[in-house]
Amino acid sequence: MTDPLFLSKSAFAVRIGRTPSYITWLKGNNRLVLSPDGKKVDVLATEALILETADPSKSAVAARHQQDRLQRDVYSQLSPLVEPTNTAAPPQPAGAKSGQPDFQKARAHREYYLAQLAEAEFHKVQGSLVDMKAVTSGAYNAGRMLRDQLLSMPPQLAPELAAMTDPWEIEQHLTKALRLALEEAERMSSADLERDLITTS
Repeated sequence: MTDPLFLSKSAFAVRIGRTPSYITWLKGNNRLVLSPDGKKVDVLATEALILETADPSKSAVAARHQQDRLQRDVYSQLSPLVEPTNTAAPPQPAGAKSGQPDFQKARAHREYYLAQLAEAEFHKVQGSLVDMKAVTSGAYNAGRMLRDQLLSMPPQLAPELAAMTDPWEIEQHLTKALRLALEEAERMSSADLERDLITTS
């Protein structure tokens, strides 16, 4: 087993090519492993923790920064004849982390559904989208009310129609009664639907 290596925070910052403020940030985000006395950094444990908790979406940025640091601190000090080699970490094979959640896929999935919710809210505010439950309930109630009104007409109209002998007069009387019933149903169903929409919004 490898013996632990302890460095001061400033020495550790130099080792990983970062500023002291980055070390403070690591400590604040529980990504810095300290020695038992809390004065020095456990180098190997901290480096392992940083790699373990790294955001996969930033791996390309980290590799680019590492290459820039090498160019600045190493290659710029060497002879111009020495060509820098690509030291970026090789891409991991597709199945390297089987069983681990795919960060990019999960984020894309989340963003897609957030966009869908935002679009639905936009259409709802614009009035081009309404709650399906309210519409279904309103349509059912309107249909039931219209049915009840039409079925209640024969007992009301039968005595009046029995006394009539002129077909034209009977037709006019029926048309007038139907029109009144339909207008009343329209007023009541509109009010019910509006109330349902306000209740569910």
